[in-house]
Amino acid sequence: MKKYLLLLLFVGAVSLGQAQDNELVWHTSFAKAKEISQKQNKPMLLFFTGSDWCGWCKRLQKEVFKKDEFATWAKKNVVLVELDFPRTKQLDDATRTQNYYLAQRFQVRGYPTIWFTSVKNETENGKTEAKLAALGKVGYLSGGATKWIGEANKILANDKK
Repeated sequence: MKKYLLLLLFVGAVSLGQAQDNELVWHTSFAKAKEISQKQNKPMLLFFTGSDWCGWCKRLQKEVFKKDEFATWAKKNVVLVELDFPRTKQLDDATRTQNYYLAQRFQVRGYPTIWFTSVKNETENGKTEAKLAALGKVGYLSGGATKWIGEANKILANDKK
């Protein structure tokens, strides 16, 4: 009986360790994500969502963002940023203001909208400044994580040009 209990505990610990390996960090502070993007030289994935009301957003989460395949891809390729527009959940004023500003800047008209952006250092008049470059956007695509990642990779290829 003790052997079975030990085996069960071992399997549970291994499963928990694997789940933590694929746990993603979604930043809600654009400034922090931009800083990380610059340090890691990775583009940002800006996920404009209505987390508590948007059916297509929930579906995208379930079919793509919660899959191990996406987690593996995202950790290697992008810095994740969630820009939420909830109806019942309350956001602090700074986050709400930031999210609305970015939605206007990227002309978001529906949810979910995912913009890929990169941060490029540009020198002008002797001053170096970090500029945000929009690479492309995508929304919900039927076909699961593999199809969605394929489309994302096409957009990210624009950053290599």
